[in-house]
Amino acid sequence: MKINKLLYLHIFFWTIYITGAVLVPYFVFHSKNTVFNITFFITSSICFYVNYFIVVPKFFDADKLYKSFFAFFLSVASFVMVRYLAEEIFLPHFFGIRNYAEGVSFGFYFFDNIFYSSTTIFISTTFWFFKYSMKAEQEKSELIEARKTAELQALKTQINPHFIFNSLNNIYSLVYQKSDKALPALEELSQLLRYSTKDLGEDAITLDKEIGYIDSLTALEKLRIKNPELLVFEKNINHPKLNISPMILVPFVENAFKHGDFRDKGFYMKVSDEQHILHFYLLNYKKERMKDSVSGIGIANVKKRLEILYPKKYELNINNSQTEFVVDLKIDLRNE
Repeated sequence: MKINKLLYLHIFFWTIYITGAVLVPYFVFHSKNTVFNITFFITSSICFYVNYFIVVPKFFDADKLYKSFFAFFLSVASFVMVRYLAEEIFLPHFFGIRNYAEGVSFGFYFFDNIFYSSTTIFISTTFWFFKYSMKAEQEKSELIEARKTAELQALKTQINPHFIFNSLNNIYSLVYQKSDKALPALEELSQLLRYSTKDLGEDAITLDKEIGYIDSLTALEKLRIKNPELLVFEKNINHPKLNISPMILVPFVENAFKHGDFRDKGFYMKVSDEQHILHFYLLNYKKERMKDSVSGIGIANVKKRLEILYPKKYELNINNSQTEFVVDLKIDLRNE
């Protein structure tokens, strides 16, 4: 798209140039210098692209003025040589006409054409800087995108081991207690691993899959809790196939299970997607010894991913009080 814009700019410039320098003088003013207008146009176009493709890219250096002056001299020299060959050698030899009076020295000819060539060189250099700035902007965008991709991939690799570590801790506790719930817990974990192995590498998954993670994780955690009925999860999903980045919601739930007080308390969690706006709310009570603890790597991870993936499209409020931890997250998924 940017290459097309640059091409259109060149076409526009030369259309205006030909119209003003050749066509209007010939058809409107009936100029007798049409031949010289044409040779001047040919000279200008050659000088323009010699400067554009060769001189400026090779010799221009803002930190070394002598190289810039040398570049200007080369462009002027190309203009003078082409125009001299066309108007003082080719036209006199084949048509018996010349632009300058016979006998004019080459030194005067060169000096006089510095003025005529300057406009062409200036515009050509401006066009080159415009192309250079577009290229630099594109390279910057590609670099930023590559850095985002690398950072997201790194963040995703952080989620999976952390998630497995938490689940294995729970299962270890059940096995240690020789609980009959250990085998079902392993089955739930295997289901979760199938989810994560298949979907974590994707840029986006459907909303129902993300909620499936939470359902399986909650089912796994219920196996170790005495009062599983205290874990309330309300779902109001109208658009289950909305796309969302994987593991955006799960770390909040992991955090609740890791630091939550489930002795005689549970948590309340709700997910809705009215008007394609995902609303995730989670309230859990904190353990006594965890009242002053921070939220941990999982939530810091999610904050970074939200900033990268949904800039200005999300709202995250976390209330970390002495007794409660509340997450209120909204993400605009209308264009996902």
